[in-house]
Amino acid sequence: MIARPAHHRLVTALLAAAALVSATSCASQYRGYQTRPYTIRGVRYTPLAPRSAIGLQQRGLASWYDERKFLWWGGETSLGEPFRAGAMAGAHKTLPLPCRVRVTNLRNRRSAIVRLNDRGPFVAGRIIDLTPTAARRLGFKGQGLAPVEIKVLSVGDGRWRVR
Repeated sequence: MIARPAHHRLVTALLAAAALVSATSCASQYRGYQTRPYTIRGVRYTPLAPRSAIGLQQRGLASWYDERKFLWWGGETSLGEPFRAGAMAGAHKTLPLPCRVRVTNLRNRRSAIVRLNDRGPFVAGRIIDLTPTAARRLGFKGQGLAPVEIKVLSVGDGRWRVR
């Protein structure tokens, strides 16, 4: 057997650990809908019940966010899923998670279907946070903010789906 330098063994161990974490965190960890009330910075939020969210429309400002902390790795969403900047995903303060919404940029009329799997944005006047990919598709990544309309299309994934 060939002896390997200590730094090579350390790098190999770190890569193996990263692969294990990545492989075990790819599937959604949620058990049903995320509708529990929660408090952020002293403000209490109560998410809507799944059936009352279907068809809901809202207008307001959209922003985009990027939770990547180290190269391509990001934090976790409120559903316990890894943040993926390349996904068509987003965050909302009170819609049940997960859900799918159509987001329409009111400046250019571009629209996209986005899966909400996170909470936010916790900035006054904003109704939805989107991944960089979703913001680019809607044509506002360079500006940072855009007036949008959102419409809830469905709530849930798999057996928890409501249409």
